[in-house]
Amino acid sequence: MSIAVLAAEALTGDEVKAAAAAEGAGFAYGLAAIGPGIGIGYLVGQAVQAMARQPESAGQVQTTMFLGVAFTEALALIGFVVFILLKFA
Repeated sequence: MSIAVLAAEALTGDEVKAAAAAEGAGFAYGLAAIGPGIGIGYLVGQAVQAMARQPESAGQVQTTMFLGVAFTEALALIGFVVFILLKFA
């Protein structure tokens, strides 16, 4: 059970709402961070494999990898913005 549910008897209505919002926002950001983490791990792994297979194209693969990491990391930043909006809305 969540802390908000266990302590609901001692909190006022506004405090319960704030606690639930904080809990929901933290959960949402946690979920938003899982996808980009998996995506970046997969992307870097495939880039290392491509560089190992064809070392002469390592520069191009590395540049493409960094672009992919930047775009994937933007998803985590969007999740953080949603977290802030849920927390303070």
